[in-house]
Amino acid sequence: MTSFRRRVTSGSPLEPEIGFSRAVRVGPYVSVAGTAPIADDGTTTAPGDVYAQSVRCLDIAEHALREAGATLADVIRTRVMLVDIDRWREAARAHGERFAEVRPACTFVEVSRFIDPEWLVEFEVDAVVPDERR
Repeated sequence: MTSFRRRVTSGSPLEPEIGFSRAVRVGPYVSVAGTAPIADDGTTTAPGDVYAQSVRCLDIAEHALREAGATLADVIRTRVMLVDIDRWREAARAHGERFAEVRPACTFVEVSRFIDPEWLVEFEVDAVVPDERR
């Protein structure tokens, strides 16, 4: 099997500035970078609302997965980063709505802050695309 690197962009101006891609696929493996709750207009989605921000993060991550040829069903690991771990159930609700059947390995961690102080949560997602879809 020949592996190649396929990059997926979200169009964020931070991608070239920082030197990262929204997602990268190498062979069957897809990794989606830390995904923040950024609205289409560049503002923060639902300031103060962990659940709504989580839904937005997962929407962005799901789009990146599709662009890389993967689906939510291919996800094997998620990481949920929160600035207030006491609000983990709000993020978990959004996670459970997407992954109740998939049940990937999942980790919740508290961080001190994100690039934008209005961001309350970020998600990272890793997937493996099955042989029949490569």
